[in-house]
Amino acid sequence: MKIKYELEFSITSSPQLLYQYISDPSGLSEWFADNVNSRGEYFTFIWNDSEEKAKLVTKKADERVKFRWLDEEENDTDYYFEIKIIRDEITKDVSLAITDFSDEDEVEQSKLLWENQISDLKQVLGSV
Repeated sequence: MKIKYELEFSITSSPQLLYQYISDPSGLSEWFADNVNSRGEYFTFIWNDSEEKAKLVTKKADERVKFRWLDEEENDTDYYFEIKIIRDEITKDVSLAITDFSDEDEVEQSKLLWENQISDLKQVLGSV
């Protein structure tokens, strides 16, 4: 049983540019995984020797993406990760809200991994 957790990161970028980096395989390859391939709604995320498959279940331009992880037989699991772009209407500040799942004893490690990945994204965007 995995635990759901949420994170939020402030990012200096337009929602349109940010969306390309969270929804497109080549954009995701620049910060999220070593390589990302897609065939339609199915994505393969590659890190070193590890490969995970996910199905793109929600995609709303300049707003959000949600991927549901697949098991070894490529069936949907209960687990997903979602990246939402939040834009403050008053200040126009932009942030990313991350929803993900992790084993109970790995939540802090998973949060650190996201922090590192978002740091990489900020570098790619020139938003450091």
